[in-house]
Amino acid sequence: MKYVGYYRVSTKKQARSGLGLEAQQQMVREFAGCNGELVGEFVEVESGRDDRRLELEQNLITQARSLRR
Repeated sequence: MKYVGYYRVSTKKQARSGLGLEAQQQMVREFAGCNGELVGEFVEVESGRDDRRLELEQNLITQARSLRR
């Protein structure tokens, strides 16, 4: 199975410090490595409160298209 990693932190401070991102990446990479192939990754620095996340939507569309190939 093919996977795309999605990692999110809520604040720019968390993104700069690496808080949370490294742990998320490690867990996803280990899971994908044991269960298939990690074909893409996406990092978002955005509050989950905002449901109008156009950058996320565009990235998911792009990744989905690449998986069809």
